[in-house]
Amino acid sequence: MATITVHPKGWKPAKGYANGMVATGRVLFVGGQIGWNGDQEFETHDFIGQMRQALSNIRDVVEEAGGSIADITRLTWYITDKDDYMSHQAEIGAAYRDVMGYHFPAMSMLVITALIEDQALLEIEATAVLP
Repeated sequence: MATITVHPKGWKPAKGYANGMVATGRVLFVGGQIGWNGDQEFETHDFIGQMRQALSNIRDVVEEAGGSIADITRLTWYITDKDDYMSHQAEIGAAYRDVMGYHFPAMSMLVITALIEDQALLEIEATAVLP
């Protein structure tokens, strides 16, 4: 798959995300992933641990479909605590890179009041374009 990151001339650099991506291939929509494992059990109850697990879950789904991290073109994050997110930026960046490397697709983040699973602190949806 070929992807091109879109960044309008004259705009300040995007930090940790792309403003847009162009890709060709088969589209995979990954349902919202939360911080539990494949057995639907939470191994951690902190934001960083759940974020790492949710991203790992996304990676696993994409790889099962025949793709890789580089094929992910969009992530939509739903978080329940903006302050928790903002106060752990360095740890979030490190955990993100551990799972996703230096691949930064288009992203959106929404702060919401709750998720269906009471123990979940975040949910992340993904779109990937597979070769």
